[in-house]
Amino acid sequence: QVQLVESGGGLVQAGGSLRLSCAASGRTFSNYAMGWFRQAPGKEREFVAAITRGGSTDYADSVKGRFTISRDNAKRTVSLQMNSLKPEDTAVYYCAATTRIFTIHLREYEHWGQGTQVTVSS
Repeated sequence: QVQLVESGGGLVQAGGSLRLSCAASGRTFSNYAMGWFRQAPGKEREFVAAITRGGSTDYADSVKGRFTISRDNAKRTVSLQMNSLKPEDTAVYYCAATTRIFTIHLREYEHWGQGTQVTVSS
């Protein structure tokens, strides 16, 4: 199994940037595809970005061109660089792991972190 811990959240002004990190334990980290999801109060958790073991990526339309997901298998970390942040990006951000080759579906992710709060103000 893999354990995930997110960090890097905080308060930022609209138009600013944040970089989220997810630290993973376990020897098999490199065998997982990874994803970032977010959940705002009163809303369902939604897909943000995903990355395969080999580095192929996919993004939600709402963040394309602004967010970048990356991974370092040697360090067992996954990052989400968030630029041009908007108030609607405010949410708790979660990293997740799946043994599937690639998926954007929440139910297919097997391991989840506890989340980190991102707040974007005007």
